[in-house]
Amino acid sequence: MTNQTAAELIARSNRLGADPKNTNYAGGNTSAKGTETDPVTGEPVELLWVKGSGGDLGTLTEQGLAVLRLDRMRALKNVYPGVDREDEMVAAFDYALHGKGGAAPSIDTAMHGLVDAAHVDHLHPDSGIAIATAADGEELTTKIFGDRVVWVPWRRPGFQLGLDIAAIKDANPQAIGCILGGHGITAWGDTSDESEKNSLWIIDTAAAYIAEHGAADPFGPPIDGYGALPEAERRAKAAALAATIRGIASHDRPVVGHFTDAPEVLDFLSASEHPRLAALGTSCPDHFLRTKVKPLVLDLPAAASIDDSIARLKELHEAYRADYQAYYDAHATAETPAIRGADPLIVLIPGVGMFSYGANKQTARVAGEFYINAINVMRGAESLSTYAPISDAEKFNIEYWALEEAKLQRMPKPKSHATRVALVTGAASGIGKAIATRLVAEGACVVIADLDLEKAQAAAAELGNTDVAVGVQANVTDAAAVQAAIDDAVLAFGGLDLIVNNAGLSLSKPLLETTEADWDLQHDVMAKGSFLVSKAAARVLIDQGLGGDIIYISSKNSVFAGPNNIAYSATKADQAHQVRLLAVELGEHGVKVNGINPDGVVRGSGIFASGWGANRAKTYGIDEQDLGAFYAQRTILKREVLPDHVANAVIVLTGPELSHTTGLHIPVDAGVAAAFLR
Repeated sequence: MTNQTAAELIARSNRLGADPKNTNYAGGNTSAKGTETDPVTGEPVELLWVKGSGGDLGTLTEQGLAVLRLDRMRALKNVYPGVDREDEMVAAFDYALHGKGGAAPSIDTAMHGLVDAAHVDHLHPDSGIAIATAADGEELTTKIFGDRVVWVPWRRPGFQLGLDIAAIKDANPQAIGCILGGHGITAWGDTSDESEKNSLWIIDTAAAYIAEHGAADPFGPPIDGYGALPEAERRAKAAALAATIRGIASHDRPVVGHFTDAPEVLDFLSASEHPRLAALGTSCPDHFLRTKVKPLVLDLPAAASIDDSIARLKELHEAYRADYQAYYDAHATAETPAIRGADPLIVLIPGVGMFSYGANKQTARVAGEFYINAINVMRGAESLSTYAPISDAEKFNIEYWALEEAKLQRMPKPKSHATRVALVTGAASGIGKAIATRLVAEGACVVIADLDLEKAQAAAAELGNTDVAVGVQANVTDAAAVQAAIDDAVLAFGGLDLIVNNAGLSLSKPLLETTEADWDLQHDVMAKGSFLVSKAAARVLIDQGLGGDIIYISSKNSVFAGPNNIAYSATKADQAHQVRLLAVELGEHGVKVNGINPDGVVRGSGIFASGWGANRAKTYGIDEQDLGAFYAQRTILKREVLPDHVANAVIVLTGPELSHTTGLHIPVDAGVAAAFLR
């Protein structure tokens, strides 16, 4: 970056965005005004650099800035058609862009361009929003800040709000910023450092005032029986409820989940005022656009049984949907976009924690973070006054804003496995790792389960952060260990949709050399292991009510009688018949069960690398390094089979194209006539 002003803006933005006390993820925006040489005229031109639509301050780069000519942007005041048509001004910003313009200008661009200050910060700090949502927020603003910060009554973000703040700054030359009713804060300065200093002063001054003058128990006294369960108990209960709750949140469209038992959540749910405050909903637009206007709250004590909790959650879900429909019907007009679903995005369980949901794990996690922000806001507002968020009508006007709808319509089409949560056993290497890699590429969240936890976590880290993949330990021969892995999976991503039974090993021996221990080991890992994983996962799939897929990585040997391979081939035949049996049994729940029969997967295969390859090469009288080519030459297509080819079959079987296929085994063997299925 060559422009010093823009460079300083990015550095300031990153510092402000890195601290959650200043603003939430992707919340707020910053700007700077300065000069640059116009490449057409060679003359200096005044520019406005402002964080573009949808960006995040903490990770902002030059590509995330919108760049506008300040004279043209401010000239838009001359054609402003009034507040009833202010949305038209967003498109008008395009005519003020400089050069290629950078990122798309956000709705808050007017605030930054029209305010007569070289640097402007608009942020969503919990402490500032607490003042902004207090019933007597205007009086508190004067009491806390004197005349240095000015109150601005609630107005939806847009061109008119920019005009209002510009007028307030002109009328209050001593002011360094303002509290935006129901929303957040805005601060300014002549230099980047001054603007940052003023922003932090407002945030810290509000926090200090709340800490010094706020009530000790803003959420009221504790409710008997609603306190936090011990950690192990609450996580076990969360895992037991996760599938049902995800099914509730996915009634209209599938979502991915996130669970947290953060102290802020547990404290809120233990206090007497939490039902009233939760029903009021959130206030800051960034909050309720991610969390919906209010959460679903289970109204049972922490010790309530799983069965009672599930029954009550289902009753509350019906009531929630009816209430949301009534909210939509009360405020919708002929121009309003269609309802986007009536299911909750935040579900609160006293004594246990919070489930949050979204189109992907990051969105789900951020929604939960935003609701914790909202809890902090409610705590601050209630400790000084009474929490008074903006009205449902105003929330609706933003939730179903034409500009918000346009933003949603511009989002890219989801990938084939978006919103799907997959668990792949034996996925730290070989075929399992290839399957996990391809699932992530197609939009799935993946749980890599492996006997070696360190390798599982390392493989997951290669695929992305924990919003994409996690590694868990799973000894598939042990029912308790399998259940623990399933619990870890549902707590990581909210539930399960797709299970791949891939864990395996092989000992290539003739009958007379195969020991009882050899037989038991292979059957325990593959036949018994697949059974245990399928059984534990099926409970989740059934409780969710969303259907799902179970895939068995069997083998050509499940139907082909190869030499010196009694234990391995027999257990693969067991797996192959499990596919048929479970396809019949789980079909009524919408769960598809299919198998894949690979053969000759030498390169990249964990089984071949562990000694199987050497044994098979000895059986066929060839060098081990030639085994892949040997297998390829004996096939009809004369092609070597790789782990990626097995992964391709998993994607097809679990994708939308084969939605009506179950009980099938797909050969991935380049054509072995003796293994043709009949």
